[in-house]
Amino acid sequence: MAQPEPKSFSPVSLAVDAVLVIAFFLFLFSLVKVHVPSTDPKMITLWGGLTAGCMSGVFWLCIQMFRVVLRAQRAAAKK
Repeated sequence: MAQPEPKSFSPVSLAVDAVLVIAFFLFLFSLVKVHVPSTDPKMITLWGGLTAGCMSGVFWLCIQMFRVVLRAQRAAAKK
């Protein structure tokens, strides 16, 4: 009988990912907002937030792919 797969996530890993993504969002937002071609603070916040949000989503995907590859490499090393 096949052994069950170990859980791919835990509350601790979710919390670590959330902190990393939020920190990345704030960092990118601070970088991007100065490049928005507007003088209206609402537009600067809107477009800076939307841009940082998209990039933070890609960062989250990168974190997840890194975890999967690391888990697969560790499993391969055990065999």
